[in-house]
Amino acid sequence: MTSGIGGSTAAQELATIAPWADRAAPITADEREARIEKARRLMHANGVDALLIGAGASLRYFAGIPWGASERLVAMLLPARGKPIVIAPAFELGTLEADLKITVELRLWEEDESPSTLVVGALRELGATRLAIDPAMAFLFVDRIRRAGPSLDLIDGGPVVHGCRMYKSAAELALLQQAKSMTLEVHRRAARILVPGIRASEVTRFLDEAHRKIGASGGNSFCIVQFGRATAFPHGLPGDAILQEGDVVLIDVGCVIEGYNSDITRTYVFGEADAEQRRMWTLEQEAQAAAFDAARPGLSCEAVDAAARAVLEAAGLGPDYRLPGLPHRTGHGIGLSIHEPAYLVRGDTTPLAPGMCFSNEPMIVIPDRFGIRLEDHFYMAEDGPRWFTEPSPAIDRPFG
Repeated sequence: MTSGIGGSTAAQELATIAPWADRAAPITADEREARIEKARRLMHANGVDALLIGAGASLRYFAGIPWGASERLVAMLLPARGKPIVIAPAFELGTLEADLKITVELRLWEEDESPSTLVVGALRELGATRLAIDPAMAFLFVDRIRRAGPSLDLIDGGPVVHGCRMYKSAAELALLQQAKSMTLEVHRRAARILVPGIRASEVTRFLDEAHRKIGASGGNSFCIVQFGRATAFPHGLPGDAILQEGDVVLIDVGCVIEGYNSDITRTYVFGEADAEQRRMWTLEQEAQAAAFDAARPGLSCEAVDAAARAVLEAAGLGPDYRLPGLPHRTGHGIGLSIHEPAYLVRGDTTPLAPGMCFSNEPMIVIPDRFGIRLEDHFYMAEDGPRWFTEPSPAIDRPFG
C-alpha cells in the first residue's frame, strides 16, 4: 500500500484540523494606492486617457470590491489624474461603502437609468477620448458604452491590467503561500480517508469541510476527484466514481484566501502501482522538474513549456498535443484569478520576471487508461524560481 494512503476516517481527520495559525496579512490601502499609480504609469506609456475596470478580480485588485460580474454594470473609471470614479447601482450603496478599500467618487444609477451614460458623461467631463477597457469586461457593457459614446476610442486594457496583476508583491506572495500550504495539508488528510468503495463525492465533501475547518474562505474554490479511467480526462468525467484497488487517484483542488487562489494536484495509486503507472508517474515528475529548472528570469514563458515537452517527447510521447502525451499547456498564471496571464505555453513570449506566479502541471494522458498530473506552483524571484509547495517525491510516497 502506498505510504500515507488510508488508515484514517473523515471524522478522525476533521477532528484534528485546527484553523491555520500563520495567517498572512490582508492587502493594505497603501498597496492598493501603489497599484493605481502603477496603472497610471502604464496608461501614460500606452497613450490612455482613462481605464475602465469591471466587477471581478481586477476590481478587487484595485479597489477591494469583491463582487462578481452580473447584468448590472459595476465599474471603476480610473482617469489619468484625479480620484477614481466608481459607477454602481444606487441600491448597492451600503454594501459598496462597506467593501471599498480606497477613496473614490461615487456615481450611482437607478434601475431605470443607463450606467453607460454615466461612464460617457464622466469621460466627457475629464476630456478623455481614449478609453482602455478591462479585458475581462463583458461585450454587453462594452457595446453599450460604444453606443453611448460613438466618438470614444475604445482599446484593450490588457497591457495596463496585466502589467499590474502579473507581478505579485510580497504581500500577495504571502497570501498565495498560505492558500497553497493549506490546500496541501488538506490533500494529505484526504489521502488518509481513502478506502475501497469510497465515492468521489465523499472525498469532495471531505475536502470542502477540511478547507472550511482550516480557515479557507467558503471551502473548496473548485474540486476534481477522479479514480481509474476517469483520470485520463484532464477535467474528469461525469458521475460519482467508486474507488477500487489498483486505481489511479487524481485529486485537483483549491481554496481562496483574501481572494488569492491555490490549485494543487496530487496523483498516486490506491494499492500497488504497476510498472506502467510507475514509469509514467516518474516521467511526469521529470517533466515538472524540467519546467521548473527552465524558468529563468528573462527567458520566455514558452521556453518553460518546451522544456517539459522535450522530456516527454524524448520518452516517445507526443509530440505536441498528441496522445499519449501532454494535451494542454504546462502551466498558467495564478493570483486573484485561478487562471490568469501569463501562460506557460507555446506562443506566449512574455519574459519571466520577479513576482510572476505559475502552476507547473505537464500532465501525461494515456488514453482510456489513466492520467498523471502533478501540480505545484512557483513564483519568480530575482535569481530564479521558488516553489510554493514542494513537489510530490514518489508515487508510493506522494506526501513524503
